[in-house]
Order: sequence, then structure tokens, then C-alpha cells
Amino acid sequence: MDRIRTALELYKDVKRASATAEDSIRTTTQAIPSEITYTKTRSTSVSRAILREHRVMAAHTKGPFVDAYKILRTQVTRRLRENGWNVVGITSPGYGEGKTLTAVNLAVSLAMETTQTVLLVDSDLQDPTVHQVFGVKDCLGLADYLLDDQPVEDLLLHPGIGRFVLLPGGRAISNSTEILTSPKMVALVEELKHRYPSRVVIFDLPPLLHTADVLAFSPYTDALLLVVEEGKTTGEELQRALALVKNSRPVLGTVLNKAGRSSLTLPEMKAMLAM
Repeated sequence: MDRIRTALELYKDVKRASATAEDSIRTTTQAIPSEITYTKTRSTSVSRAILREHRVMAAHTKGPFVDAYKILRTQVTRRLRENGWNVVGITSPGYGEGKTLTAVNLAVSLAMETTQTVLLVDSDLQDPTVHQVFGVKDCLGLADYLLDDQPVEDLLLHPGIGRFVLLPGGRAISNSTEILTSPKMVALVEELKHRYPSRVVIFDLPPLLHTADVLAFSPYTDALLLVVEEGKTTGEELQRALALVKNSRPVLGTVLNKAGRSSLTLPEMKAMLAM
């Protein structure tokens, strides 16, 4: 734990020396309807029991778990609006550190605001699992669009949560790095980024230290968010991960998952989110 905190402090010192955060948030100017009717996007109703089982904050009305993600949402929203960004990649140094849970809950939390819509893209193409969080069995997704020309509008899924839409990963593929940097994928990112000015696009990416996918794909994002796990991620792994991306894209912050061997808690989220 101390090694993780030390690594974070070192990284924050470097960030403070190179940039100063602004003191105000620019407000969005484009109004979003209070309710959106999805006509082309496939909609499904996910039970609260499934959402609770997979720790999705939409199934909870209050508590430290919900408050922690609202704080994360506020901090991320601030940085995005300060810089005019709307595309975020979420990754972790290694496997099983909570990046997908963080990606899902951040996307859901953002989609609960009335000023924006959110698209979560499962781009962990070697192990696409985001759809499982919503109780959806094997389905077509990003890989099928990139490899088999499946229309994107046929792949999108609205799980009945706010202004939130999911693009599943589809089938697992081995040559994910090449596919994620293909001209077709680059064109898709540009389309997703610019089609709706009030939309935030979040990419759930693979672990940073185990594949080349994040380094290859990160130039097409505006910024990255790094998820680490207490008691699992070492200070060395965190430093290696930060060193890999320091010249690629800005790191919005670092989220500490499973703080105190429990669910994310408000004090730990506030302490460890290094914005």
C-alpha cells in the first residue's frame, strides 16, 4: 500500500510541475432531452438483482459506493470540460484489478447527468466481458463490426439505464492490437467522438502491462484513467504503467480499487484519485 501511495505521489509531483489545474468548470451549452427514446438501438431491461450482483451503481440509490462514483464522475467531468475532451480510455497495470467495474460504473454515473449521453465501448478484444455485467449472453459487438462488417447500429445496446449505451466487444480475437489500430477502427473512433458534441465515449481497454493494445490505441483517446488494486498492484507495476503512457496521453487520475479489502469507499476514492 505504501509503495502504491509513494508511486502516486511521485507521479502527481511531476504533473504539478508541468501543468496547473483551472479553478472553474466550463458549462455545457447543448441541452439534452430529459428522456431519450432509442428507436434504432436495441433496448433491454436489466433486473436490479443482476445489477446488484455485478456491483453496478444504478442498482443502488445511496451509500458510500454510490457517493464514491459520483465523486469520480465530478472529477473526471471537470477535467474533460476544462480541456474540451470527450474520449477516455480506462486501463489497469494487470489483470483483475477492477478496470471493467470502474469503466461500467463511471459510464453509468456520467449517463445519469442530464447534460450528456455516454457510450461505453468494450475494446478489451482478447477478453470482452462488459456485456456479462448486464446479464447479456454472448453477443455480436466491436470485433464483428471490424472483421465482418456488421453495422454498428445493430450492435449497440441500451440496458435501460439513463442516457447510457453499450457497444459490446463481440467475440474474442487474438490479433487485437492490429485490429484496434486498423483504419476502420480509427474512422469509427473519429465518428463516435465528433457525431454528438455532448456525448462522452469511454473505452474499456486491456491491462497495460500485458498487451500492446493500450499503447497502440491510446493516441486515439483524449486521456486515460488508471485503475489499481490495493494489496495486488505493486508500486513497481504502477510506476512501469505510468512510465509507459507518460508520453502518450494524459492520465486523468488513478483509482484505488478494493480499498481496505472491501468495496470502493468514499474516503479511499477521494484520497487515491490523483487528478
